Amino acid sequence: MPRAVDGTKRKDHRKKILRQAKGYWGRRSKLYRTAKDAVAKSLTYAYRDRKNRKRDFRSLWITRISAGCRAEGMSYSRFMHGLKRANVQMNRKALSNLAIEDREAFRELVGRAKSALE
Repeated sequence: MPRAVDGTKRKDHRKKILRQAKGYWGRRSKLYRTAKDAVAKSLTYAYRDRKNRKRDFRSLWITRISAGCRAEGMSYSRFMHGLKRANVQMNRKALSNLAIEDREAFRELVGRAKSALE
């Protein structure tokens, strides 16, 4: 059976790969063979970094909460322990937003955490 070299399925597949490689530098965006490798690698990175994004944001929120706590004279770990003792269930994203946007409310939470620790 002859090999299909210029069929529509094959052409569509190559076009799809080259479309995904649009914007890559040099041959990686022009030639199918190199574009195929570049796209495969980029999809691997995309999959990995969708997981890492969650980790990165969590660490960002913790850094912001920690900075807010330090301004009130408390460490992050003591603050979180105090909130747990005071039965305040807020996620780190919300706490981070409070620390940035609403200092008074965050100060109140720090007060609650301090009183729960005593």
